[in-house]
Amino acid sequence: MPQAAAIHPSLSVANKVILLTGAYGLIGKTLSHAFLQQGAHVVLADRDETKKAPVQAELAPRYPHEQFLCHELDITNEESCAAVVRVAVEKFGKIDVLINNAAIDAKFDKEHSDDINPSRFEHYPSDLLKQSLEVNLTGTVVMTQYACRQMLMQGSGNIINVASTYSVVAPNQNLYDFGEGVKQFKPIDYIASKSFIPNFTRYVATFYAHEGIRCNAIVPHGIFNNHGEAFLANFANLSPLGRMCNREELIGPFTFLASDASSYMTGSVLTVDGGWTAW
Repeated sequence: MPQAAAIHPSLSVANKVILLTGAYGLIGKTLSHAFLQQGAHVVLADRDETKKAPVQAELAPRYPHEQFLCHELDITNEESCAAVVRVAVEKFGKIDVLINNAAIDAKFDKEHSDDINPSRFEHYPSDLLKQSLEVNLTGTVVMTQYACRQMLMQGSGNIINVASTYSVVAPNQNLYDFGEGVKQFKPIDYIASKSFIPNFTRYVATFYAHEGIRCNAIVPHGIFNNHGEAFLANFANLSPLGRMCNREELIGPFTFLASDASSYMTGSVLTVDGGWTAW
């Protein structure tokens, strides 16, 4: 019988130290499990302390305690950013990869649909815009600054920013019309605050290109999470692949960028959107 093909060693993330912000959310938990399964050390950083105990209880039976760390992080607070970097280095000795995943986003799944502000653009509250800019833009910059200080001391580092299709194209607002008489909208705060990610990625990539730090971005779109039938039908009609993304389909792209297999990539924007931005 033919031997099973071996995974190329460059794709390994074993023993890499990965600091993941927004770690208790849908993407964050999926990636944390995936990296831990592959032998990485993971710092799960998140603002929502109410989710810390359940996440730890979920991880503890499956992975050695010395392989992961859950720590509070508010990326809008510089002391909090400095603290999570310091604690990560104290436990693991370094930070190989920072994944900037924390963000404010209006989600249209069943759990979060009541939280969305339905205002049209001309009436959208400026305080909500400022809040998203503080987290998605300023917080991402500040968190990256503190990680870069550590990576410069190490002489190496790898940053993965989480962008969005709405940092590449405008939302198709027809996606949010569920035929109920009241049309909802993807709000401007997310588009405004996420649109800077691709160029921020290029900025960091070129700034540190000769100092051992790489920076790339991933563009995901439409992660399934108990969405309603009307939303799923709209999405299928507007997506070339005709469906939403399953969370496990992000593991490969993130693993690739976190690994040495992507060592000649910096300043790149990797699109994982089922073809959404192709038409």
